Amino acid sequence: MASRRPLLRLFSHSRSPLGSPLSCPRATAAVSRTGRRFLSARSASRASSATPAPNRTAHLAWATTALGALVSASLAYKMAIEEPLKLDTLAERDQQLKKAQGVTDVSPMRLRMEKFAKEQQKAIVQALEEVDGTRFRVDEWQRKEGGGGITCVLQDGKVFEKAGVGVSVVYGTLPKPAILKMRANHKNIADENNIPDSLEFFAAGISLIVHPKNPMAPTVHLNYRYFETANPDGSSGAWWFGGGCDLTPSYLFEEDAVQFHRSLKDVCDKHDPGYYPRFKKWCDEYFYNKHRAEARGIGGIFFDDLDERVADREKLFAFAQDCLKSFVPTYVPIVHRRKDMPFTEKQKEWQQIRRGKYVEFNLVHDRGTAFGLNTPGARVESILMSLPLTATWKYMYEPEPGSEEAKLVDVLQHPREWV
Repeated sequence: MASRRPLLRLFSHSRSPLGSPLSCPRATAAVSRTGRRFLSARSASRASSATPAPNRTAHLAWATTALGALVSASLAYKMAIEEPLKLDTLAERDQQLKKAQGVTDVSPMRLRMEKFAKEQQKAIVQALEEVDGTRFRVDEWQRKEGGGGITCVLQDGKVFEKAGVGVSVVYGTLPKPAILKMRANHKNIADENNIPDSLEFFAAGISLIVHPKNPMAPTVHLNYRYFETANPDGSSGAWWFGGGCDLTPSYLFEEDAVQFHRSLKDVCDKHDPGYYPRFKKWCDEYFYNKHRAEARGIGGIFFDDLDERVADREKLFAFAQDCLKSFVPTYVPIVHRRKDMPFTEKQKEWQQIRRGKYVEFNLVHDRGTAFGLNTPGARVESILMSLPLTATWKYMYEPEPGSEEAKLVDVLQHPREWV
């Protein structure tokens, strides 16, 4: 009986819902086979004990089977405990976790953000397809360094000249110089007295850009993302959320500007009344072409580096979720109002000039573009998805004073409070 106690204790562990060594499928199968041998041997033992003249061979078989069971159980337990250590990277550990448990409300934030971004990508693509009547091209891709993404692009549609909705998931390693640079905004990214040579990181987000054909319909941009580092032991390190949404019209309709900003303010106020004025100002300052001394568009909200100093992780995730969910009901009505308005060739030309300024910002000032292009394994087509299909640069072009074009430029040079 004493020889069977270690095995019985192992079986009792297998029934425990927490910390179970049987969370490893291979270990589960091994112990299952061990259990069947154990029960078979136990039945044989009982049968032999009922026999008036015990068979020494049967007893020997029982002893051999029991010993084999103990050895198998020991190997299964060892495999279950040690197998996670064979997963060398954060990407591998996350992949196994998704396969074993799926993604739930108690999963790491990395996996929850990835899942939510992909769900919203599908919803947004469907909404834009309904507006345009044209299907998106969908490309799924993988990074050999870990992660991958889904890029959905619509070109030469009925309403949209170009629209892109992309989800990217990036696993990588931060070298020591990058860690030191990031500590300027995140002191908890590493112990200042023991900064490692490298740290694993995870970044996931959804990016969107829509360039309508009609110059009266505004371009819109959106991005919401989550970043996290992993400690050497695999635990979560520093983390933060970032993102925002902004409107870039070629012709100013104050009704559209007010509606757009009102929607974003309502979302912000739901979580913190101080968010909208802070993030609206941040947007005006970030999406700014310094070399032109004018904003890229009429703004919206923008934020970055939101971590535990602002709110706990669950609250900030809920905020990012509400922001993203507000996009379709905010932007689609504006497109419906403007997509069929008449326009002239001169107005179309002005739209192309404004798009040139849009390209300048994305290639010269945007940190997201620079980060993407400098990340190993970067998928350039997805990073540059935001660029319009057509744009124009005219030397020393100035709109006529008092024109609708000049009215827009005035707002770009002097950002207004819309709500």
